[in-house]
Amino acid sequence: MVQKAKILLVDDRPENLLALEAILSALDQTLVRASSGEEALKALLTDDFAVILLDVQMPGMDGFETAAHIKRRERTRDIPIIFLTAINHGPHHTFRGYAAGAVDYISKPFDPWVLRAKVSVFVELYMKNCQLREQAALLRLQLEGGGKAAAGEAKEPAGLLAELSARLAAVEEQAEALSKQLGDESTDAAAVATAAHLERKLTGLRRALDALEPGSSGGQAAVN
Repeated sequence: MVQKAKILLVDDRPENLLALEAILSALDQTLVRASSGEEALKALLTDDFAVILLDVQMPGMDGFETAAHIKRRERTRDIPIIFLTAINHGPHHTFRGYAAGAVDYISKPFDPWVLRAKVSVFVELYMKNCQLREQAALLRLQLEGGGKAAAGEAKEPAGLLAELSARLAAVEEQAEALSKQLGDESTDAAAVATAAHLERKLTGLRRALDALEPGSSGGQAAVN
């Protein structure tokens, strides 16, 4: 069963959180509320999130300060942040948002369809990364010996390699389609760069699997 991605919604106004939930409910993911920067940081201590929607104007710790804390933490520094703001102080204000680590900066009122489309891109990238980590875990299982499937049933190394290769091929196909979609739609540069990074990771994993194939020049060394 594929787990749902978690999306963190940070805003001090309950009506804004309710509106965001209404807009993003169609994505069928897990939406987590935070009414302050402090509450958001607390949620990030225990849960993994695909993307954060962060209001700029909040009492106490504002969005910029919250983002700075998020980017300083090893666990959370790579989570995409989309800033939402009801004010527009010009290019300098927007630049401050990007300097704080945001991948996008959207002024209210925003187009619900556009916001949903942007969030869906990062959710999809997150899912691909989760699949990639699963392939890496299976590969480590094979390298560490055992040759056992996740269910505990014994499998020959060649059979496990074939299963890994098939799963990786499915992820590669999805990543390629996503990259093409991002390129065709001229989506945010940050999303395109993240997709390219994912494809590079997949290429590295594919090379590692190929090296383990019986008869390959690197296979014997990799197994030993």
